Amino acid sequence: MLIDSHVNLHAHQFDEDRDEVIARARAAGIELMVNISDKVSGFAAVRALADHPDIWCTVGTHPHEAKENPDLSAADLIAIAADPRVVGIGETGLDFHYDLSPRDIQAKVFRQHVAAARETGLPLVVHTREADELIGDILEEEYAAGPFKMLMHCYTSGAELAARAAALGAWFSVSGIATFKAAEDVRAVVREMPADRIIVETDCPYLAPVPHRGRRNEPAFLPDVLNKLAQIRGWSKHDAEKRTEDAFFALFDRIPRP
Repeated sequence: MLIDSHVNLHAHQFDEDRDEVIARARAAGIELMVNISDKVSGFAAVRALADHPDIWCTVGTHPHEAKENPDLSAADLIAIAADPRVVGIGETGLDFHYDLSPRDIQAKVFRQHVAAARETGLPLVVHTREADELIGDILEEEYAAGPFKMLMHCYTSGAELAARAAALGAWFSVSGIATFKAAEDVRAVVREMPADRIIVETDCPYLAPVPHRGRRNEPAFLPDVLNKLAQIRGWSKHDAEKRTEDAFFALFDRIPRP
């Protein structure tokens, strides 16, 4: 079973051919997709796509957008997450590369998402870029206050943060970046990820894998990510598909397994 754990099908890049993109995904064998919320104010568009029986969604605000609602509360997220089509909290986290929201606001909003994940039992979808030390500190502090499930989405950060997150039971998702010629550092970390906690994603419309690099990404390209993961880990294609499927349903356990 092929599952794209992180799509952004509500993004404007799909406005002209969204239905065709979804149809191509199904034709490519993608049986489930999780549409990821990038800001609570835009949740309605995210949720609308989850009317498709094979598309689920999350609720959350990306660190880039944290400034739009600095007083976002765990209660706000918990209320929305009562919708049975919502299967995760996020994406959320810290991004110190672009600093599109103030760092203190990013951290404050991130902690509210953690609290919501802890309360609901839904997995926390974590985005991190150039913030390894602080995000590791926050995850450890918050986990000590009460456990929660977490996914280090599109993981491209360092081995040290990966080890800290893995010690907390984190799952990791592998994206098209793993196919890039210059991404050997990413592949080195993928080789060390917990074998039973790896899933795959496209993060479409971004990060199209080789041989599609430079194009708009879409879920139909997921097999290229899965094939690269299999190569990196020394797994057969069938083994990679089965392992990532099992890991996905262990993490996103609100989704009934077919």
